[in-house]
Amino acid sequence: MITLRDMTIAAVSVTATIGVTAFAASDPKVMGSAALDWNDVPVQQEEVRAVRQFFRAPTATLDELELHVTTLPAGATSHAPHKHPNEELVIVKEGTVEVLVDGKMKRVGPGAVVFNASNQMHSLRNVGDGPATYHVINWTTAATPR
Repeated sequence: MITLRDMTIAAVSVTATIGVTAFAASDPKVMGSAALDWNDVPVQQEEVRAVRQFFRAPTATLDELELHVTTLPAGATSHAPHKHPNEELVIVKEGTVEVLVDGKMKRVGPGAVVFNASNQMHSLRNVGDGPATYHVINWTTAATPR
């Protein structure tokens, strides 16, 4: 039986091999396969968070695939509760966060996976004593509501 953990590992493995600088020869706008080193992705310091933008581009099967990694200091909230038409996965790398999922707050830690469905309110806050780092994978397809 394939578990959520198996699917997450597969999704992260596939995602980690795709890069902004590698594009398909037939269409320079479509991402191709690549491997990106953590230290090669610049960190952008925003108001309350540090963000590494790994990629955001169309693929052969998606209108857009986006991956960024956010680090929040203790007590910080990434942004107010919100919703958007695209779906996304959040994978917690380190720290303890509280997430709004299906109208309820839930506390999760390293290795946790959060799925934010299309047009569902969600949020994330670092409730731990140290930094919280998490990967955010967003995608849009022809079926994504506009």
